Amino acid sequence: MEKFDLAVLGGGPGGYVAAIRASQLGYKTVVIDKSELGGICLNWGCIPTKALLKSAEYYDIVNKRAGEFGLSVEGVSFDFKKIIKRSRDVSKRVVKGVEYLMRKNNVKRVKGYGNFIDKNTLSITDADGNETEKISFDKVIIATGGRTKILPNIPVDREKIITSREAMSLEELPDELIIVGAGAIGVEFAYFYSVLGTKVTIIEMLDSLVPVEDREVSETLKKAFLKRGIKIHLSTLVKEAVVEGNRVKVTIEKNGEEEVLTADKVLSAIGVVGNIENFGLEKIGVKTERNSIVVDKETYATNVEGVYAVGDVIGPPWLAHVASHEAIHCVERMHGLDVQPIDYNSIPGCTYTIPQVASIGLTEEKAIEAGYELKIGRFPFSASGKATAIGEREGFVKLIYDAKYGELLGAHIVGAEATELIAELGVAKHLEGTFESLLKTVHAHPTLSESIMEAAGEAYGEAIHI
Repeated sequence: MEKFDLAVLGGGPGGYVAAIRASQLGYKTVVIDKSELGGICLNWGCIPTKALLKSAEYYDIVNKRAGEFGLSVEGVSFDFKKIIKRSRDVSKRVVKGVEYLMRKNNVKRVKGYGNFIDKNTLSITDADGNETEKISFDKVIIATGGRTKILPNIPVDREKIITSREAMSLEELPDELIIVGAGAIGVEFAYFYSVLGTKVTIIEMLDSLVPVEDREVSETLKKAFLKRGIKIHLSTLVKEAVVEGNRVKVTIEKNGEEEVLTADKVLSAIGVVGNIENFGLEKIGVKTERNSIVVDKETYATNVEGVYAVGDVIGPPWLAHVASHEAIHCVERMHGLDVQPIDYNSIPGCTYTIPQVASIGLTEEKAIEAGYELKIGRFPFSASGKATAIGEREGFVKLIYDAKYGELLGAHIVGAEATELIAELGVAKHLEGTFESLLKTVHAHPTLSESIMEAAGEAYGEAIHI
């Protein structure tokens, strides 16, 4: 039985990053995962979905907007199977990159199902349940990730009622699709399928699309989606979804009134639960709560000595970049380095629809609830020279400041390249930047990022171009 300093159970963005950082710090490390490295993110989430969305974006521009740019294009079409294949190929390429990083950093890779014998020993089994080896270790990081939450009233069969995994690898384009849930996953697939011609309906229990985002951002996305012909039902409950022949019948309720909708397929995109079952947590006494492992959010230690956990399995926010940073912090704390805790109020969130959505920190509503007196700066992309030149005038930058100290509390962007632009605001917030930090930083012209500078100025009456 081989002995390791650290075992990592799960090879996703939390697991493989933990393993690499541990190896860099001199730990003999092993990663155990039943499937390909990269977890859901690289194989069935973040990466392949972005490939799908890029195909849709290019098709949308060429098919509907070529004339705006003086281009004449005839006979534009798409091959749905090739779009899906490209997405899968992109995923495989990125996963191979992670496999290379494992070899480069001398991390042992074990493919199989890990199951705790005790807190320092794992039994590894194959898909048939046969034990292939045992592994012992001083410490272990659990990074088993999460999966789509499945509710009894929306019984997923992975054929007619599907999850995001099936939605990114369908054999044929559905004529009609109902999406339950308007978070990032739901709206991204709504954009993708609507562009390709599917009649899309979104059903959301709360009163806005992307409910965690600032209200103004949500309204802008809603207008864009309605313009695309996407039907939207907000403040609406799904009573049940039933497969009847080749159709799915969905009964919804709003304001006490019921309505029945039908579609070829229903995509359930209503949340995430941690993968805490079937690998022996109860055997070693690890505490769990609400489908998540309970940890100290500074060290990521569980209640069992030497056992740690990071990523989706410890609960929200269910984001790959959060898992990776938790992994690094966990390993560095374990090693005795002086590490500042992660500021969970400064986690960027990105949604890759068109228009894109990105944010960090407090929404206006949450800032008011917290008792802050605010100064708010807005700059529309319609006033940006660069946005006008590239034909992307939709959306805006919104910055929320504490009026007393001028500290950046929150930043919200909807529009072109929002998911890239948010990084500047992440740095500003991490460094506790004021409006002057952004306003007095010289931004190149013409760029979309100038809109951030202008929004900072607008909050204090110093914007030039609005």
